[in-house]
Amino acid sequence: MDHTEVGFEAEVEVLTARGVPLGGPRAMSVRRTLPQRARTLIGAWCFADHYGPDRVADSGGMDVAPHPHTGLQTVSWLFSGEIEHRDSLGTHAFVRPGEINLMTGGHGISHTEVSTPGTTVLHGVQLWVALPGEHRHAPREFQHHAPAPVRVDGAELRVFLGTLAGDTSPVRTFTPLLGAEVLIDAGATLALDVDPGFEHGLLVDEGDVRLGTTPLRPAELGYAAPGRTTLTLTNNSDRRARTVLLGGPPFEEEIVMWWNFIGRNHQDIVEAREEWERASDRFGSVDGYPGGRLPAPALPNAVITPRKNPSHR
Repeated sequence: MDHTEVGFEAEVEVLTARGVPLGGPRAMSVRRTLPQRARTLIGAWCFADHYGPDRVADSGGMDVAPHPHTGLQTVSWLFSGEIEHRDSLGTHAFVRPGEINLMTGGHGISHTEVSTPGTTVLHGVQLWVALPGEHRHAPREFQHHAPAPVRVDGAELRVFLGTLAGDTSPVRTFTPLLGAEVLIDAGATLALDVDPGFEHGLLVDEGDVRLGTTPLRPAELGYAAPGRTTLTLTNNSDRRARTVLLGGPPFEEEIVMWWNFIGRNHQDIVEAREEWERASDRFGSVDGYPGGRLPAPALPNAVITPRKNPSHR
């Protein structure tokens, strides 16, 4: 049966953000909408931080010392500013507005993120993708892509992962994904054809936006269950709205997320933390950062239990 948005309006969930300090005892804070109790993942998207616009002179900017990752891909996407990236592959790159940097840290990788001296306003999103079980020990990799803007009626899109509005990103992922910045003209309504096998999340950065009939305010994320062939986005503002659209087929595996690690059970986390603390070769080393590594926090007293999303109705 071919479903459209009309039959699914009640299933749009509104996920609100919580404030989280970035990189330990740093001045900069972020707004986190994934994960939370109501929803662990949207497709394989398992983590969404949204920050800015922050005046670096006031916030101190971003300065995240060498830290590890396992079982995931990181996706950096900026609206303004510039971030210097270094990793244990030897990559030295810059994150700039409208350009995706995707880093694969399956078995293990480490990296740093530092806003550049010329950055006055820092504004963007940091996203994680959970790797499926068969690929969760994938080797380190770094990819970069600058998608061209695509103009559709009432909006401009930049598709950084997957396919939307006839544009396809060349960036490789281990599960089907959609990631796009969607700028909606003042007062415009936009209908996007989407894969009905995907669930979607719409993160609002600027403007008052409706997903179907559900209003979303800045820093809120609207969740739309699978089954739609169309997503309707309306900008109720008198200026352009900025959103980020995420999607993918439901990720059915249970995962354990703790600090910067994704595993399948408590022991995966224990082993990754122990190897980071003893500076094993699993994570390599980052050259060029003027400071020490971030220490791992203490493990909780309880066993970390796997989590998955609630079943769809």
